[in-house]
Amino acid sequence: MWRRSFYLIVFLLSLSFSPALANNLPDQDSDGVPDQDEINIYHTDPYSRDTDQDGYSDREELLHGFSPHNSKPVTLADNDQDGDGLSDFWELRFKTNLVVADTDGDGINDGQEIEAATNPREAGKVKLPMRLDIVLSRQELTYWLDGVKFKQFPVSTGKPSTPTPTGHFKVVAKSLKAWSKPYGLWMPYWMGLDHGQFGIHELPIWPNGYREGANHLGKPVSHGCIRLGIGPAKYLYDRVDIGTEVNIYK
Repeated sequence: MWRRSFYLIVFLLSLSFSPALANNLPDQDSDGVPDQDEINIYHTDPYSRDTDQDGYSDREELLHGFSPHNSKPVTLADNDQDGDGLSDFWELRFKTNLVVADTDGDGINDGQEIEAATNPREAGKVKLPMRLDIVLSRQELTYWLDGVKFKQFPVSTGKPSTPTPTGHFKVVAKSLKAWSKPYGLWMPYWMGLDHGQFGIHELPIWPNGYREGANHLGKPVSHGCIRLGIGPAKYLYDRVDIGTEVNIYK
């Protein structure tokens, strides 16, 4: 009888000293977030289930899209814990440090690096992989950076009589202000595709200075090119290199 009682006590003690687990991984504070994720991803306190002491566990906040670092009810998208110009939402997606402004310690903060399309996790100006996806049915261009859907812009693609080709292309040429001989107009921030037969550019300008209106964006009215608005065209031109992948879907 005493042996049975002894083994029962040993078993119960082993349970009381077993570390808490989350996803079968150690979880010291029992907040449902594995210690390794708290340390390496979220940079929360693995020994406190409520890092910001706001009454909600770190897991609860993360599941509902709120910052576990800010005691105010602020979403990850609106919180910039390290003040680097990159919200916690984007820090998590680009796998940078939420609480350190310059993850790679190269003197350029994470927000500046992402805006310049350079790698915030590697010292030096190393470009991040990027691609452009254009969906004709939505008249929308998506700018992917390092596998992350980063920005989306409305476009105007080819009208039915001069449709925009679908398929997989690469940027083959760039020009700050290209001239279209067939149509007699200027195409600012030109990025040529398919041997330069068509391309991506800002709203075109006619020789008399008239510019196609922004009200054309979202409508297929071009001669086959992909038109972008003022601002987005320059933004992409400044970052997209020759050789960048461009996919065009129906």
